[in-house]
Amino acid sequence: MKLKLNSEARAILRAIKEEIRRRTVLPESSTLLEKFEPTSDPEEILRRQEYFREKLPLIKEGIGEYIARVKPIRFRREYLHDRVLVVDASELESVEGLGLCEVTTEPVESDEYHIVLSTVGYGIDVELLPSQIAPELYVLPLWENRETLEALARIGESLGRESVAREILRELAPLKEVMERRRVLESLDELVAEKEKELNEKISKKLESFSLTLTGKDLVSFLSELRAGNYEAIFRHFGEIEGEILELINEAEEGLAKRLGITVELFSREEVYPIRALPERIEALYRELERELKVELYLRSRKILERIAPLLPELRKELESVKELDFLRAVKDFTKGFSFPELWRGGVAFIGGRHLFIENPQPVSYVVGAKPPAFNAPGSENVSGEGVVILTGANSGGKTSLLELITQIEVLFHMGFPVPAERAWLEPLDEVFFFRRKRSVYGAGAFETALRSFVRALRGSGKKLILIDEFEAITEPGAAVKIIGELLKIAHEKGFYVVIVSHLGEDLKKELPFARVDGIEAKGLDEQLNLVVDRQPRFGRIGRSTPELIVERLARKRGGVEREIFEKILRAFRP
Repeated sequence: MKLKLNSEARAILRAIKEEIRRRTVLPESSTLLEKFEPTSDPEEILRRQEYFREKLPLIKEGIGEYIARVKPIRFRREYLHDRVLVVDASELESVEGLGLCEVTTEPVESDEYHIVLSTVGYGIDVELLPSQIAPELYVLPLWENRETLEALARIGESLGRESVAREILRELAPLKEVMERRRVLESLDELVAEKEKELNEKISKKLESFSLTLTGKDLVSFLSELRAGNYEAIFRHFGEIEGEILELINEAEEGLAKRLGITVELFSREEVYPIRALPERIEALYRELERELKVELYLRSRKILERIAPLLPELRKELESVKELDFLRAVKDFTKGFSFPELWRGGVAFIGGRHLFIENPQPVSYVVGAKPPAFNAPGSENVSGEGVVILTGANSGGKTSLLELITQIEVLFHMGFPVPAERAWLEPLDEVFFFRRKRSVYGAGAFETALRSFVRALRGSGKKLILIDEFEAITEPGAAVKIIGELLKIAHEKGFYVVIVSHLGEDLKKELPFARVDGIEAKGLDEQLNLVVDRQPRFGRIGRSTPELIVERLARKRGGVEREIFEKILRAFRP
């Protein structure tokens, strides 16, 4: 049974939802709010309260940092062109339906595939399962989302439980070496170019050093040998530097071989300087490395998947639960300092209520209907179970804010949430109406619209709370007394709860002996001549408006003739 709210009450519901939504870090978490639409069912309210009582204490400080790192892990279903599966003819149709790779019934002689799988003893033996044909499609998304797995593990530790994510991370560890070699392969061109540049720089230094060590005597001997046609002298002089250059080439290739995990021979030996890596050799090396890595990645992924496959259903549950944890963290942050209300069959009562959207609000206690035995707010001895209350008092004293606070508490209660009060006793309702004063709309049209809305609120039966803010602002005071009086009589006869803000407290009290009149009063002026208002209503006492204090303030601020006039008006208040 959904709690019915009019437009103004629903606006408060939207504001509450937005505050909770703003505190979530995962966009999809806020969708869980839809499960907590205000309900009139007391059993459902109690179930929700029990849920939050159990779950909210589990949410520890700092868990949001880990929740923010969790990203969806999507296991992609792709067609892999790097492998072929050789099967028996009877298996062909069912395997093709998997759509994972090329399938054939003939032995494969071509070298166009990196991986050859088979169910008939040709190539790597497999069973006809996606996890054996393409284990990388399961393992690589997990490897790429190690940060998410680590966050899940930390969340598990925060909640005092072992996460399967930690075990999966341990099983993924052997993949690190293969992925590092894969990363090197992807940057092979850059790596070879860097090594080529480094090699030529070393050779250049060697050549410079060689030219400097050829003495004058050596030069004369060299020229003499050359004139005599003894060309072997050239090789005697250059043989040493050539050997050193060859040694540098071998050293460079050994360094690359260590990085790549395979013997390489990339650089030309036919050129002394500059040395260059031959493109065809680089391409051949890339193909060989790619084939090796594809096979190794397949084999390691298959082995890893055999171990972690049983953990994947639990991992999905943990990923799904993160949305709930994020939602609960947002609710806990929003409801910090709140309390769970008690179900009460007598109306609305709360102690130390604090307005949600006012900074540093003064706590307020209030009651509409029967007074709970533990309700001990000052002046509550004047409460006699009245279900209809007229709220009077100082302008800007907090009357409208009190109506908003009552609505906020009611909405949160019917959502099953804690409420912003030290203690609260609330009755499950069927409908809540909040009629906010429209300050910019006056005239016959506004009056007619408002009157029709109030009458609609009085239709039917059930448990209703009706909150009205200054109805007389849109009509004449004399007419307002008559109209409000009749509306409140009907509400009283039907057992509805009503709080109406009005400056006509004295007149209405005469017409409505069953109603209680409460008042919010100004205490005086502070040192800066600002009004000091106690926002806690006085039960059973009309709240005087503040014209006398305003006149006093003007008299003290002004000078000359104006001050004399204000002082004369002020004396009229003090016979």
